[in-house]
Amino acid sequence: MPLSRSLSMSSLSGLPLWEEDDLPVENLLLFEVAWEVTNKVGGIYTVIQTKAKITVDEWGENFFMMGPYYEHNFKTQVEQCDPPIAAIKVAMDSLINSGCQVYFGRWLIEGSPYVILFDIGSAAWNLDRWKGDLWDACSIGLPYHDREANDSLILGSLIAWFFKEVAEELKCYDDTSCYFWSFDSFNLDKEAGERQIYHRCCLERAAVHCAHVFTTVSQITAVEANHMLHRNPDVVTPNGLNVKKFSAMHEFQNLHSTNKTQIQEFVRGHFYGHLDFNLEKTLFFFIAGRYEFSNKGADIFLESLSRLNYLLRVHKSDVTVVAFFIMPAKTNNFNVETLKGQAVRKQLWDTAQFAKEKFGKRLYEALLRGEIPDMNKILDRDDFTIMKRAIFATQRHTLPPVTTHNMLDDSTDQILANVRRIGLFNSRNDRVKIIFHPEFLSSTSPLLPMDYEEFVRGCHLGVFPSYYEPWGYTPGECTVMGIPSVTTNLSGFGCFMEEHVSDPAAYGIYIVDRRFRSADESCNQLTKFLFSFCQQSRRQRIIQRNRTERLSDLLDWRYLGRFYMHARHLALSRSFPDKFKMDPTATPPTEGFRYPRPPSVPPSPSASLHSTPHHSDEEDEEEDEEPYDEDDEAERDRQNIKVPFTLAPVPRRKKKQPGEYGN
Repeated sequence: MPLSRSLSMSSLSGLPLWEEDDLPVENLLLFEVAWEVTNKVGGIYTVIQTKAKITVDEWGENFFMMGPYYEHNFKTQVEQCDPPIAAIKVAMDSLINSGCQVYFGRWLIEGSPYVILFDIGSAAWNLDRWKGDLWDACSIGLPYHDREANDSLILGSLIAWFFKEVAEELKCYDDTSCYFWSFDSFNLDKEAGERQIYHRCCLERAAVHCAHVFTTVSQITAVEANHMLHRNPDVVTPNGLNVKKFSAMHEFQNLHSTNKTQIQEFVRGHFYGHLDFNLEKTLFFFIAGRYEFSNKGADIFLESLSRLNYLLRVHKSDVTVVAFFIMPAKTNNFNVETLKGQAVRKQLWDTAQFAKEKFGKRLYEALLRGEIPDMNKILDRDDFTIMKRAIFATQRHTLPPVTTHNMLDDSTDQILANVRRIGLFNSRNDRVKIIFHPEFLSSTSPLLPMDYEEFVRGCHLGVFPSYYEPWGYTPGECTVMGIPSVTTNLSGFGCFMEEHVSDPAAYGIYIVDRRFRSADESCNQLTKFLFSFCQQSRRQRIIQRNRTERLSDLLDWRYLGRFYMHARHLALSRSFPDKFKMDPTATPPTEGFRYPRPPSVPPSPSASLHSTPHHSDEEDEEEDEEPYDEDDEAERDRQNIKVPFTLAPVPRRKKKQPGEYGN
């Protein structure tokens, strides 16, 4: 069958070439099943969307993504078309003639992959029968009230039915590979039962042990799988990003400056009447994501901000930190005081522009007459009256608000409750200010009109001290945009960076130890990172952003996509050993690399900073005379490769004993 295949799969600078033999993809079909195909629910949507291009490059027209049908998503994201393969068309017609609606088209994202979407509602009449089949096959029962579990059963049954029809049409047997992705004293069955999700646990366990190849996203989830599902992953498949989407060539420093200016304008309005700190010496930190107070590390971040505030005040620092919390919560509208602040800022701006135009016109006329204007007369009394009224309008008898919205659960909200506990109320004496924005960012917002990407580029540091994170896209997005970030060794991203980078902190990746330290020790470590970052001069931050941005190659799907390629090769060798050969004891050629420590000195902020963050601009101009050549250092990073890591040898699959995996 015809195959249109891109030849853009070249290795990145400094990365080893992909040497594994290509699969005969023109004779194969690849189906990828996920609930979030064209259906944005969480982070998996980003994985699927960004990985599509690299998979289409490899498989061309023989790659199909499958998921649930939602009318709005289909009409806005999918271009409907006919299947290019007759067997797929026949299988779809068979389901449609049986009363189950199936839709086909191209998903309008980079790579334009084919999608096959199944209408769950149209097949709901089969639910009881499929529940019976599940019980007969696996002895797993699903409660009627768990809609998510029931919907997943309907979708899985529809896809199995579809595969059966395709297999019969192609005259091949149905032997599809499934891809699915704390502890010794943890009673999994007991805990799942108490949370009324035992049936979901059984489904996941059964899927893991029925899969030819079991993959997971990080070493964190690999440890979980070993202890809780009793199977080691065959391949760890880290999440990547479409770096091309985020890359701004060498303009990312300019983009940081431009977007930082926009954030500064918001801060001017939010802190009107209390703007007694220098915005040029103000650092913007942020945390963003789902509102999971402890899992996302908002608790330890708040406590560290309190300790950082103490350190900055004790050392009489002129550095101010504004910490943003971008986490959606229940609100009913914007905070009136916050909107008023932006209105006051705009009024001041308009007054200044009016005075500037009037001043400029009179100055111009005086110079034309050959006169030096009298500065006491160039603005009249009315002009001063207008400016005084504008200044009086900035008077404020309350503190700037901590939150930008009216919270529905103000008294019980965890972030606000902890703000009250630590006493950071944006007072004049505090060097750390807090702004809680309980909605995701949007360029159409009347308050802070910025998209998330623009906001990230304008900040100085992303802080994500998660207590649990299977992967963690937020620090990865910071990295590809050249913004330093804080992560932990209990997140997949943090473990990945520890494995690949000799000195992550030198590249702007600060990794908090939350695995082997107590909560208080982890908090002290995070405080040390934040305080050390505040000590950096402007030049040091620029150098660090350059280093951070160069780690983008590590997170590119062009590199990380090879782990998925290896998993597919392994699945085919296990499913069809006569046709696809792979030595199960051989080390797979999916090699990576390890970034060395940067050659320039100092490698990290703490090595050559002031004893306190209090210093002048003149000092900034005279200090940091260490030799630094950006192009030379970037080339060394790409060429000075240390011992590469490899995936673990592929274990032989042992035969299951009768009754070994009952659930």
